[in-house]
Amino acid sequence: MVKSITYTAVALALCIGLFIFTQWYLGNQFGEFSDALDALYVKVEDKSATAEDAYAVREIWKDKKSKLHIFIPHNDISYIDYWLSECLGLLHEGNHELALGKVEVLKEIAENLPDAYTVKLENIF
Repeated sequence: MVKSITYTAVALALCIGLFIFTQWYLGNQFGEFSDALDALYVKVEDKSATAEDAYAVREIWKDKKSKLHIFIPHNDISYIDYWLSECLGLLHEGNHELALGKVEVLKEIAENLPDAYTVKLENIF
């Protein structure tokens, strides 16, 4: 009986530790990506952004997404890839007005996506 309670307590502690680590890790990874998107947003808004700026954000995202496949589904990662490619193409054409909308969508995704995979009551039920 004591062994069962001990094993259950250890398993529960490990699960809680894993949940805390996952939440911290996702927040950290998306926080850095959000900062890059904020900088790109300012440049696009000022119409000083170039395709190279979007490529730099894409490189940051490539580094992040290689580690995020463990925690979030591939479809959500592909969704960010899609919007980032749209933005890059628009900046390559010099269309800052439409690119601004794409960056806004990316910022919203980067803000809300980690919350969808954290341990919350609304995510469980």
